[in-house]
Amino acid sequence: MELYLQFGYGMMDHSRSLISEWGGGTVILSPRDLTDDQLGRFSASINRIPNGAVMLDPQFYLPHADHSRLVAHGYWPSGYSTGTFFAGPQLAQLIYNLRLLNDELGTSEAILPGLLATEITDDWLGTQRMILDEARTNTFNKPLCQTIAISADACRDDAQVAKLLEHAAEHKADSYYLVCEHPKGSYLVDDASWLSNALDIVAGLKLSGAKAIVGYCSHQMLIASTVKADAIASGTWMNVRAFPPEKFRSASEEEDRRRAIWYYCPQALSEYKLPFLDVARKVGVLNLLAPQTTKSSVQALFSGGQPSTIGLAEPEAFQHYLSTLKQQVGDSVKDTFDNTVLAYETLLSDAETLLKNLTGNKIRGQMRDFSEIVDANRAALEVIKVTRGPMLRRHWTSL
Repeated sequence: MELYLQFGYGMMDHSRSLISEWGGGTVILSPRDLTDDQLGRFSASINRIPNGAVMLDPQFYLPHADHSRLVAHGYWPSGYSTGTFFAGPQLAQLIYNLRLLNDELGTSEAILPGLLATEITDDWLGTQRMILDEARTNTFNKPLCQTIAISADACRDDAQVAKLLEHAAEHKADSYYLVCEHPKGSYLVDDASWLSNALDIVAGLKLSGAKAIVGYCSHQMLIASTVKADAIASGTWMNVRAFPPEKFRSASEEEDRRRAIWYYCPQALSEYKLPFLDVARKVGVLNLLAPQTTKSSVQALFSGGQPSTIGLAEPEAFQHYLSTLKQQVGDSVKDTFDNTVLAYETLLSDAETLLKNLTGNKIRGQMRDFSEIVDANRAALEVIKVTRGPMLRRHWTSL
């Protein structure tokens, strides 16, 4: 499993720096956050990095979106009519424009536009088929990656998920880009049904022979290794680690510009504000939160001084999160299904033990604390073991 960068507000320098440092990688471009000119220049800069690659997310989730930068792009339709768009020439024009743009940007795969499904209906599935069929009539000369964007309620509905997978088995794309709205707009999801169904979608797509990329992820989706997702995508701010559809409706950057600094502790699967690191130092448990690699840019927080006075900068916090997550992602998939599950179960158990110690000392990650999430991930994993385990076990090396 790989870590892709989910591009968001202010991520150009971060992306170039990380892809260079990592010796390659893929950035999923966001038209919402880049002008036409920036798309071209930034893509070229990533493609110049050895093993660097870009993909373009058209972000056509809400065709009536009014975000000024998003709708200003040349491929975006000047008008949209729900009843006629996909049955007429407008769809062909949209796909044609996206083919030209993908060629111009030098993308590695072509992510196809996809509407957000509040409910997985026959009409929505028909639209998915029309988009894929139209794309196949164009000469993209690169793999076609179909967007599957679904609401939180749709993701939690077993029957709707089964219907989606049945359709995908009949109308296969080369790969899929799965984005699932989080329940109640939460950052970390404590709904085991939502999580197990998201994993079931990935498992179903993989077992059908397709590639599966999960977009808008936090470290909670390390669990996708157990269904052998090809990649998860994450970024700096919360709105690129979860999928909030409302971000495409208006040009609001308020969330992007929050200035709280969070330190990611990978062994606890949690993030902490610096004042809680001060508390950890005072009660003698700061060492438990220290990064397990000497290369981390946040080592100074654990050098003996008061963490909040050392001055962790926002870029350092972001780069630590993403580089640490990349290492976790790279280590997550093992040679067999059972060994991958065991490794993830060990990660959860070790995090749970550490979190009990930290919370006992009043060290909490607030809304980014994994203490209330462990059980949901453990339950979702159990569902996958029972429902998909036999097939994943049998086909693991070929997935």
